[in-house]
Amino acid sequence: MNADKQLATLLAIEAIKQLKYAYLRHLDLKEWDEVAGLFTPDVVSTYSDGKHSYHGRDAVMAFLSGSLSHKRVVTKHQVHHPEITFDDDLTAARGIWYLTDAVINTVSRDPAKHFCIAGTAFYDERYTRTGDGWKISSIGYKRVFEETVTRHPEQVLEYKNRFLGDFDLH
Repeated sequence: MNADKQLATLLAIEAIKQLKYAYLRHLDLKEWDEVAGLFTPDVVSTYSDGKHSYHGRDAVMAFLSGSLSHKRVVTKHQVHHPEITFDDDLTAARGIWYLTDAVINTVSRDPAKHFCIAGTAFYDERYTRTGDGWKISSIGYKRVFEETVTRHPEQVLEYKNRFLGDFDLH
């Protein structure tokens, strides 16, 4: 590979990393318009080992916002160890990322129904270079493990939520 192609590849890798990090930030901050802007119109999703599969930006966004919009649902998504490969002309790419995530759900007014999900997975994604930069054209993950536990309010010393501020868990 010549020096120009090596540099172009490195720049494309960095652009895709920035795309992925923006996706996670906007997802956890519930900034749905910004998340939508990171997808191609024909994006395909296969979250939770394909349990939640959708085709098209509107369908994917309806799932994400419908699942995570409630202000008593908070999430943490972190990725690392990216493996990014490209087609020959650097217009399409594949990325595999190790995901660590957590969900705290206190939607129910019954504290006995509060729960936390924590786990790891491998994202397997496709990206397309567009006139507006790199976009996600396929997104999904396969779980390594997932643990769901009851979240007992009497065990929580303090809980603050960006979307609610301080509040009583009961």
